[in-house]
Amino acid sequence: MDDTGKPGEAGRPGEPAVRQVGTRVVYENPWMVVREDEVERLDGSRGIYGVVDKPDFVLVIPVEGDGFHLVEEYRYPIGKRTWNFPQGSLPGREDADPEELARLELAQETGLRAGTLKHLGHLHCSHGTSGQGFNIFVASDLRAGETDREPEEQDMRQKWFSRDEFTALVREGRITDDSTLAAFALLTMDDQLTADDQLTAGDRVNRNGTS
Repeated sequence: MDDTGKPGEAGRPGEPAVRQVGTRVVYENPWMVVREDEVERLDGSRGIYGVVDKPDFVLVIPVEGDGFHLVEEYRYPIGKRTWNFPQGSLPGREDADPEELARLELAQETGLRAGTLKHLGHLHCSHGTSGQGFNIFVASDLRAGETDREPEEQDMRQKWFSRDEFTALVREGRITDDSTLAAFALLTMDDQLTADDQLTAGDRVNRNGTS
């Protein structure tokens, strides 16, 4: 609305561009809720918006040497097997501490236990249809152990890939998971920042004449 109380073309700073005026649940199961919202736009027109409510999940990048541990399984909605970083959420749409969940998912899917866990960030995976997001962790200082996979993961397998092999899997269409690629992008950015910081520290040492 503008200052006259009439619908305006642009909202004020922080004002939602789409406002919910009604909602109803159209489907629900232990993993998700699908709702249909009645909404009002900035110009006052009405419409509907379908939203999938799912809890946030975690994605873990298990780093070892110059590569990563990936998992592969059959993905029913796309009808093919693909590789991705270990990821998941608790059953029953339960909330969980992200770090604890990251350690749990890593151990369940790969059997690996992380001595060190670093939080890289939080992203949204499908913000046009869902508010679901995911926390990204880098796991290192890995120790091998037994897996504890869910029934849906009984066909899962895991393998270590170098960074070059990871890139090849993407080019070959064997990694198509957007969350995995987004996590890899964050990791690459973080590695570059670390390298830049080390270079800057080295410059300071040289300027001070200290070895």
